[in-house]
Amino acid sequence: MKKILILIVALVLLLGLPAAPVVAAPAQVWHVPEGFATIQQAINSNQVLDGDTIVVGPGSHEGALVYKSVTIKGEDGAVINDGPVHGSGLIQGFRLLTGSDGATISHLRFEDVDLVIMNAEAVDDVTVEHCTFIDSVQAISNWRGSGWTISHNEIIDLQTRNGGGIGILIADFSGGIVENNVVSHNKISGTLHVWANDGGGYDGCGIVIYADFRWGAAGAEEISNNRVVNNKVALVSDTPAVVDVVAFELTDTRDDVDADPYPVIFGNAIGFNDFRGTTDKIALTPADLEYENYISRNLGDNRGQGLHPSMFGPGGN
Repeated sequence: MKKILILIVALVLLLGLPAAPVVAAPAQVWHVPEGFATIQQAINSNQVLDGDTIVVGPGSHEGALVYKSVTIKGEDGAVINDGPVHGSGLIQGFRLLTGSDGATISHLRFEDVDLVIMNAEAVDDVTVEHCTFIDSVQAISNWRGSGWTISHNEIIDLQTRNGGGIGILIADFSGGIVENNVVSHNKISGTLHVWANDGGGYDGCGIVIYADFRWGAAGAEEISNNRVVNNKVALVSDTPAVVDVVAFELTDTRDDVDADPYPVIFGNAIGFNDFRGTTDKIALTPADLEYENYISRNLGDNRGQGLHPSMFGPGGN
């Protein structure tokens, strides 16, 4: 049988005849806690494959380390209030690891935990949508990833821990290229709660794009072609003398227009956002980044003198 099969395949190739298509197994839907007791058990199961959906039922749940390209979707008020511990001691709702490219996190409520990615390899094409985050340190952190869609999420209240106080972060520290992320139609509101032992010297932020060269890190080769559109940020700090808050931030931590290379943050479109509920609207470090990016048509800080909507892609309306 093996020889016959090999000959037939060879003949098909020689004659150029179409081979029978390989049919992928249909995606499956799995349930927590009915099918698996925890989300981590579902992800760890050999039965759960890339492309499958894990539906998380009502009640409180522990998050997970995600290393498959799965959809994790909450229903009927599913809450994530525990999960993997970060090296800093903070609790992560999910930590996205190598292999989770294309994953989707949706319709979940996160309480006092964060959705964080900070791993050895970049994770791309992730979707985070229709989630609610309550009192996070850094609600949604995309370190190194490209092609993310972060949309229609609600982030209520933030907190600091000698850092953090961030709603949505797009960043790199490894000298890579971070591009084509879309942050749209998110609502970030409430109070930035400053930790009693916080040393200050920084600002919290609703949405930030960040090239991190601190402590000798490689920062970014390029953070470009990302879009931040149609978001609403209305944040106030409960202790502004220690840590204040800005609505939107572009930061190259070198703060030096003569750095080589410069700029690494360029060609990003920030438009049609409503920043009126935050006292400080837009912070740029260095200030010259205003001329390297498209910043316009934002309520509360209308820079760019009204650039054409086409500059902001499909979300620019």
